[in-house]
Amino acid sequence: MFDRIKKALSRGAKQASPAEGPASQHSYGPMSEWAATQGFGFSIDGSGHEVALQGNINGKPWRMQIGRPTRNYILGEELRARAELAVRDEVAVLVMNKPLKEALEKKAYSMFTDPLQTQIDPSLPEEMRWLAMFEEVGWEGPSQEFWERYSVLTDRRENAMAWIEPQLAMMMTDWPEPAPSVEVPFMILILRGKAYLRMEYSPAGMPTLRHASLIFQTCCDSALVNLGPEPRG
Repeated sequence: MFDRIKKALSRGAKQASPAEGPASQHSYGPMSEWAATQGFGFSIDGSGHEVALQGNINGKPWRMQIGRPTRNYILGEELRARAELAVRDEVAVLVMNKPLKEALEKKAYSMFTDPLQTQIDPSLPEEMRWLAMFEEVGWEGPSQEFWERYSVLTDRRENAMAWIEPQLAMMMTDWPEPAPSVEVPFMILILRGKAYLRMEYSPAGMPTLRHASLIFQTCCDSALVNLGPEPRG
């Protein structure tokens, strides 16, 4: 899987593996029924290639989508989410699974040491820039399993410690079966007042979707409680 990520990055964004067929080929009955029990909005785009869920956390809107990948290290479908939280704008914390981090770092290193590389490839994911900007941190609290699976990067360790509460750290290692492997690309991020989740939707199915939704809602709730709102002018 680590080699697969490296090969995917080397192909470039235009050659990223597309989702296999339109999203409408999946069974959406259970998904829409589950969304209704949670009070989420549910929609499928006109092309049948993307599903969207909408909700809110303490009045802050969030949106989760399943569809074609927007990153070349993701094969099949991508699950991504975003929430407008308006927490402190200066807070920047990234949690990324280690195989993805290592693959991105190796790609960045090969680029910057290649004498034939004359300019930055605009197709490269923004995550590579974040890895250069932020330092990896650690602390006591999360389990050893968490630290073996994920890297936490930030410019201020205290923000990461406040955001990644024990419950959130445990959710990121305690996936229901059939569970995503350690190598499946996954990240959550707080940046410029917003929360993000991005992962390869693998294994594709309700257990993965339900748990990813729970992780994202918990990360939003923790950010609102522990990272404070952006002060009004």
